[in-house]
Amino acid sequence: METKAYWRANLRLMGILLTLWFVVSFGCGILLVEPLNQIRIGGFKLGFWIAQQGSIYFFVILIFVYVILMKRLDRQYGVAD
Repeated sequence: METKAYWRANLRLMGILLTLWFVVSFGCGILLVEPLNQIRIGGFKLGFWIAQQGSIYFFVILIFVYVILMKRLDRQYGVAD
């Protein structure tokens, strides 16, 4: 097994997922809050909802995506349980 390639792929995956989380939490929750507040979901402004709840839900979803993709990566490099 090539450990450098495995860790490179692991860090790349983590970087992509953390970048997505940053874009959703900071970008949508802070930078784009005014345009998003024009949209209402369940009586709440979308920008407010993303800043308060949406980024947390998105982070939890990213955890599950990370687990699934890491299992695939582990099998690919032969380090699966």
